[in-house]
Amino acid sequence: MKQKQLVDPPYEKKGDIIVQNMPRRRFFTQAAGLASIAALAAACDKDDNNNNMSSGVDLGSGDFGILNYAYALEQLEAAFYTQVVATPYSGMNAAETSFMTDIRNHEIAHREFLKAALGSKAIQALEVDFSKINFTSRDSVLGTAKAFEDLGVTAYDGAGYLLKDANYLLLAGKIVSVEARHAALIRELISANTFLGDQVDSNSVNLSRTPDEVLTIAGAYIKTKINASNLPKG
Repeated sequence: MKQKQLVDPPYEKKGDIIVQNMPRRRFFTQAAGLASIAALAAACDKDDNNNNMSSGVDLGSGDFGILNYAYALEQLEAAFYTQVVATPYSGMNAAETSFMTDIRNHEIAHREFLKAALGSKAIQALEVDFSKINFTSRDSVLGTAKAFEDLGVTAYDGAGYLLKDANYLLLAGKIVSVEARHAALIRELISANTFLGDQVDSNSVNLSRTPDEVLTIAGAYIKTKINASNLPKG
């Protein structure tokens, strides 16, 4: 059954920035070890992708198009972690609840920050479909979280150079640094000492994905059709 995006938790607005109401917790403590899970991204069927078509919600062009691209991904992540916290998986302990709550609040902050930065150029709220995810299963939730976090980091790395405004590039750099911390934590929760995983190349440089590649994967969880045809090309 398609999951509806849940109501977000309380947060404060300071200027154009959304901040969480709880103190920031340390992330890299009490990480639990489990057997490795293959990222769901690799299993996504490209035949289901609607994102390369010239119809649907237009992300726009130029820097605002790239920001809308990031905004779409942050909407997806915020909706996912909101669901995770609202319906905890079986056996979620206090430390994991704390981690997931912090990540949820970070993703909401990213989403709202980008929405404010875009102003009237922001795309609509997207409809998500999490029917492929078993939210009662720790393996399913953490496997999906790993796929989403890795996808987000490679998305920012693959699109950042397309930004022309240095201020927007700085903003993207700050967001991706937090996403990378999320990715490392999720990997540690799945299996200890795997914080880096397979997301770097032989030169220890982080991997990247193009917007088309990212939206093909994300399209498995986004019902709203997205038109990325006007995004700047490298």
